Amino acid sequence: MPDTREKTRPLALARQQIARLNPCHEDNYYLANGLLAWSGAVEDSNRILQAALECRFWDEVPLFLHAINLVIFQHDRLGAAHRLEAAARRVQDNASALHKMAIVLRSESIGDTRLALDYLIGQRDSAREAGLRNMLEKRITRLHGLQTLRDAQSRYESRHGPLQRLQQLVEHGLLERLPHDPLHLGYQLSDDRIVLNTLELPPMEQRP
Repeated sequence: MPDTREKTRPLALARQQIARLNPCHEDNYYLANGLLAWSGAVEDSNRILQAALECRFWDEVPLFLHAINLVIFQHDRLGAAHRLEAAARRVQDNASALHKMAIVLRSESIGDTRLALDYLIGQRDSAREAGLRNMLEKRITRLHGLQTLRDAQSRYESRHGPLQRLQQLVEHGLLERLPHDPLHLGYQLSDDRIVLNTLELPPMEQRP
């Protein structure tokens, strides 16, 4: 039985042909992304979006959709941040929201917690909009919590061996309580390392 990508191949070819004939066709890139990317043909969708964003130089939507594909399907947060920043330069009304999303993605793409904190603090200190400063403050608090947990984990493991549960940091007196996450997503142990919990979309075949 053919896989999902093979089933969508004829549709991908049709949409690519439309994009070659008229890359500015608005309905084509909307349909291509909705039908192709979410059926597994992400690269096919991205090629059509690339043609659209080059032709429709005033339109932020192809850039936004490409950013979503990069995050959800290709796990490229930094690439998505570049796309969102480019989208923000094309609009006025939604520029602030797109800029916020780009900042978050850039901070999440930085592997070192302290470097990510420095980046977010710099963004907060230069932010003029109250809503953006508030959002960044929450992210900073969350990362401070992660750094606190990792420092405590290092001390715990030097004395007791591998950490099994976050609560052990409290039980052994290394922390009075686990840090509060203002985003209410929390923290978890993953492959012996404390990480931020994130919201993840399940694979398409597992969705109701």
